[in-house]
Amino acid sequence: MKTIHPEGWAPALGYANGMLADDGTLHVGGQIGWNAEKRFEARDFIGQMEQALRNVLAVVEAAGGQAGDIARMTWYVTDKAEYLAYQREIGQAYRRVMGRHFPAMSMIVVAGLVEDEARIEIEATAYIRR
Repeated sequence: MKTIHPEGWAPALGYANGMLADDGTLHVGGQIGWNAEKRFEARDFIGQMEQALRNVLAVVEAAGGQAGDIARMTWYVTDKAEYLAYQREIGQAYRRVMGRHFPAMSMIVVAGLVEDEARIEIEATAYIRR
């Protein structure tokens, strides 16, 4: 297994942003809506969702992949009503980052996330062609 950490990101302490197996399977740890310096630039759901997706994609790209290599995503959201209220904006933000690639996805509503400011966390599995 190889640890994947995008260049320029603040250190991951006690976890890995990604783990790449010898067979090309990439496990992307839960990404939230903060930037490479671990600071939230957006406080709203859409802004954090878009940043979390950019973070997932950055880990995939650091492993040598691209959006089309992502096979599965799990989204953890803290407010189901907010998620449902912004479906159009969610779709637009998603396509800005991932294009028209739609992997298998699940969404789970949670009471909270470790980072109090986080409104969403996204984890993924990708298959990196070698």
